[in-house]
Amino acid sequence: MKVYFIIILWLQSALLFSQSTIGSNGFQFKTFNTDINTEFSEIGTGFFKGKLIIVSSKKIGDLAKIDPKTNEAYKELYCLDTLGNGALGEPMLFSRILNTNNSEDQVSFSPDQNTIYYSRSNKENSLEFKLYRATLEKDSHGNWINETLLHFNSENVSIENPFVNSKGNKLYFSANMPDAIGGYDIYVSDINPDGTLSNPKNLGGKINTAFDDKYPYIYTDEDEVSLFFASKGHESLGGFDLFSSKISNNTYHTPKNLGNTINTEYDEIAYFNANKKTGYFSSNRKGGNSFDIYYFTSNNIRQTIEGKILDFNTKAILPGTTVTLKDKNQKEIDQLISDKDGAYKFDVAPLESYTITTKKSGFNDGTFYFTANKNEETTYNKDLEITTIDPVIAEVNNELRIVVENIFFDFAKHNIKEASHTTLNEIITVLNKHPEIKLAINAHTDNIGTDAFNLYLSEKRAESTLNYLIKNGIAKNRLVPKGYGEGKPLIDCKNLCSKKDMQTNRRVEFVIINNTP
Repeated sequence: MKVYFIIILWLQSALLFSQSTIGSNGFQFKTFNTDINTEFSEIGTGFFKGKLIIVSSKKIGDLAKIDPKTNEAYKELYCLDTLGNGALGEPMLFSRILNTNNSEDQVSFSPDQNTIYYSRSNKENSLEFKLYRATLEKDSHGNWINETLLHFNSENVSIENPFVNSKGNKLYFSANMPDAIGGYDIYVSDINPDGTLSNPKNLGGKINTAFDDKYPYIYTDEDEVSLFFASKGHESLGGFDLFSSKISNNTYHTPKNLGNTINTEYDEIAYFNANKKTGYFSSNRKGGNSFDIYYFTSNNIRQTIEGKILDFNTKAILPGTTVTLKDKNQKEIDQLISDKDGAYKFDVAPLESYTITTKKSGFNDGTFYFTANKNEETTYNKDLEITTIDPVIAEVNNELRIVVENIFFDFAKHNIKEASHTTLNEIITVLNKHPEIKLAINAHTDNIGTDAFNLYLSEKRAESTLNYLIKNGIAKNRLVPKGYGEGKPLIDCKNLCSKKDMQTNRRVEFVIINNTP
């Protein structure tokens, strides 16, 4: 008995700690219980031709079948008119074709609303769902035809919560597939132009946790795309919480809890927008009946911090830098790689303090402090200048080299990219400090293209490197440029080279060809 009491106290203290540390997280939601909820489960799922589509287990008629696993009627799809300010019309059965004697669940539509993706339970197990697709018969009023079971369904796997993005080229869903990190993970499958679907891809550990992650929803606001989802993992107030993750360059940013103005210690699921400021979600929070549908309005204060990663001495831009945003407790909030322009950008919450750290090969780790000191929508600008590590002279493959970050060129070109000027300046520093050093500049390419072209390209790249060093004061008689083409790969992958392999093989090596300094 004493052990149970201690566990209860621990859970209560953990919950209070989460509530105090999460707070509003910069989100300001107002939530309202809709007037269509019953004593049974109602869960919103999206819109079709202006009508709200929901899933409900309310009983229809005296002969309604009861699901022994849930003790509620088998779920059906309903449609409702939206009357403004969260008011809803009377629920009507959505489709006599799609509603069956099994349980129906979440649905999603292609952008033209002529294709529907939907989940339906097994006859043998009402808690296991399979994913289907159907098309709308031309000039019909809701006559769905060509019902197809999607190819990646499998035995003992439940596939749920489908959602099609606004471009109609990706299908997201949750499933307990064998490669899931936790119970249910979120997956994505490409929708090809001919309508076929690629094999599903797990969204990975940035989104999925050792617990259930479900109900994916993609929202596009001008040039920004975000994934909203429900998770029992990450840092939450309890049960399922609602999270968002910004998507940029096919990368999912660290998920952010939508805060305590919408999340509670109960379950919040199935979030989706009606427009930029309003939408719906479902919750089994205190005061509701099983799962109920709630309407929300939001007045979120949008703030971002952005800037460029620069070399402290030369002010050259530094792409490929790992940039991490941490909160005042040094907990990681988000992480990204600076783009080709050396740029980074993070969402931040008003009146909060942050630490930004940087990591890049050849540079000292950087630490920067920042406070979002305004209480209105704004963008803070902060360039981050980082210092180089002194170059190392070391033996590599029986050669004495000046070891620095690689030199970068555009594809099939020999002009040195500005981002590599910092690296070359490090070579200049070593050569000025040790005037006795003579240096071989050995340039190598990947194996794309002919042998002759790659040899020519490597010679031109070695020559470009030579010219930069001479232009910055290094005597020509100390430098010996040579191109090797594709003849000396670090990874001999032949015709099976990955992008990473080819990047490794594209390199310039600085070899000391006289006595050690």
